[in-house]
Amino acid sequence: MKCSEEEREFLRKLVQTHSANVMDPSRDYFLESRLNGVAQQVGVANIRDLIALLRLRPDGNLQRMVVEAMTINETSFFRDGAPFLLMERKLIPRLMEARRAQRRLRFWSAACASGQEAYSLAILLLHNFPELEGWDVRIFGTDLSQAMIERARNGHYSSLEVARGLSEKFLERYTLHQGHGWTMLPEVRALCSFVRLNLCAPMPLLPVFDAILLRNVMLYISSEDRIRLLRTMHRQLASDGFLLLGSSEQLPEGLNIFETHLQDGACSYTPRP
Repeated sequence: MKCSEEEREFLRKLVQTHSANVMDPSRDYFLESRLNGVAQQVGVANIRDLIALLRLRPDGNLQRMVVEAMTINETSFFRDGAPFLLMERKLIPRLMEARRAQRRLRFWSAACASGQEAYSLAILLLHNFPELEGWDVRIFGTDLSQAMIERARNGHYSSLEVARGLSEKFLERYTLHQGHGWTMLPEVRALCSFVRLNLCAPMPLLPVFDAILLRNVMLYISSEDRIRLLRTMHRQLASDGFLLLGSSEQLPEGLNIFETHLQDGACSYTPRP
């Protein structure tokens, strides 16, 4: 059953209020296709009944289910390639030199979806920097969707998912073939931890990170929320750390809290005081 324009607008506002995700009307098909499953989960006949239930009982759990269903969970291993090469060749060696005394590194994969970005970083570290053995290295993955966090914690991926970016060499070395898919080996999973977090809500107490990967997030939020989110990233980033954005994302004009660096075909950003 098709929604009315008023009902679609109600859903767009709900999603934006609770996630900062701006749903363009051109993606209304996405609303209906994603919410059929939620309607079935809560035992109503269709999306219009789901909307009526949201209005009647605007409890946090039902709102969370709807908002999480609308999350864009597009990700892949070693996505876009160039940022990972830049980290391997320049950014991580520089960090390691700066942290040689502390022997401690903290990475944040923000909006990690089902975890491929965090595990790609773990594989990159294990494969290219054996001298990190004995260091205190942690990769934190966060996402709005609890379902995605559970998938990331599970660390199990289908043939199609591993084919998107994971080389045969890495597949053989860092995963175990189980059933119809592959599971990250314990040494890879040991570097990563995953928790649910809404990037556009007030932040809990977080550590200071040496590197933050905030990739392909700002495409979906308003200009005001982009600025707020980047200011949060600036607060959470070490003064000599680095920030990575998506390949089609740029800093908002006039926001001068980061310095831009173009190297090896990829951009990185370092915090200004």
